[in-house]
Amino acid sequence: MRFKPSAANFQHFAKHHLNNRLMAFSTPTQTLTSHSTAMADADDHLCSETTDTSAPQPSSNRESSFFETPNGYLTGEARIEKAWSHWKKLGEPKMIVAPMVDNSELPFRILCRKYGAEAAYTPMLHSRIFSENDKYRSQEFTTCKEDRPLFIQFCANDPETLLQAARRVESHCDYVDINLGCPQRIARRGNYGAFLMDKLPLIKSLVEKLALNLTVPVSCKIRIFPDLQDTLNYAKMLEDAGCSLLAVHGRTRDEKDGKKVRANWDAIRVVKNALRIPVLANGNIRHIDDARNCLEQTGADGVLSAESLLENPALFAGFNDHGKVDRGELVVEYLKLCEKYPVPWRMIRSHVHKMLGEWFRIHPHVREDLNKQSRLTFEFLYDMVDRLRDLGVTRPIYEGTFSESLSGNKDGVQVHCLGV
Repeated sequence: MRFKPSAANFQHFAKHHLNNRLMAFSTPTQTLTSHSTAMADADDHLCSETTDTSAPQPSSNRESSFFETPNGYLTGEARIEKAWSHWKKLGEPKMIVAPMVDNSELPFRILCRKYGAEAAYTPMLHSRIFSENDKYRSQEFTTCKEDRPLFIQFCANDPETLLQAARRVESHCDYVDINLGCPQRIARRGNYGAFLMDKLPLIKSLVEKLALNLTVPVSCKIRIFPDLQDTLNYAKMLEDAGCSLLAVHGRTRDEKDGKKVRANWDAIRVVKNALRIPVLANGNIRHIDDARNCLEQTGADGVLSAESLLENPALFAGFNDHGKVDRGELVVEYLKLCEKYPVPWRMIRSHVHKMLGEWFRIHPHVREDLNKQSRLTFEFLYDMVDRLRDLGVTRPIYEGTFSESLSGNKDGVQVHCLGV
């Protein structure tokens, strides 16, 4: 099904929905409980460093929502000022790890933070499953005190279900984020992500439900419409509904292949200039110079990187701060973090493939050995990195330069890369 511009939808929506009066209610807060035990034994698992949270409290003791004041709910300029006050309190992070399904989990976020990332999103979490399934919560979401600022992202199509999920995590994050940008077929089948762009009243109700009932602000991550005016109307609707920060991916729902379609930074710039809340830019961030250029050209308050960070978690790091970074060293650092903060093996396998992709192209037989492993162990992965090093493969990563030189020898190929 082709994606269609929806100017008519916006006109209908504006007429019947944008003037609704905001209403609120209070219900008990639900939060995750941290444990130092292994994930398999945990119910709502957090890192051992995380401070334990108390049991859900009666609604009368619940903290006020992000926009609530003793005299009612903030409106207009006061809401915008509070949104900016919160962003500034976090230090106005510029370099941010984007949400990636199965790939922006805690160990990877910590690794990226070490190398220049100033904030991070969790992987997309399914709000209904997160609310209902203890095992899903314990395996798919972990955090710790060093993991801040943190955006926790949910996909959803039911406001009440989304609120139930968000209440479990609101004390462990700086924003609860709504995924409105996933363009994949699974999102179409599940009726979430970018496929809610055809259902603007539902999107508005999702944002309002969280904004009026959480103690942390709500953020949204979107894709653009083919028509710029539709995109502007969409962004302004989100702001009016209570969104305190907007991340804009500069591609439409149909533009799934980031390697073939350049993100539209001009559209992001127009959205940034039209809104009064902080705006983040997403798309075309493949190296540190891209991040800097995007900030300059869009005027955005921060940039998100996804796929490129998977290949180089040190993307945001500067040469003067860290010097050259060896891919093998990055993998070893990541694996050590995974031993400290356990995550599902499917995530670990995915990261190893991405980070060592260049090395595997030189020695595909090592990759084949990895693929043959039905059950991974840390010992195997550490030995695999040593094996690649013994074969003479290195790939140091530097900031801001893009030339490559190749040198070969009889026993293997040695690669020296000055690019990211």
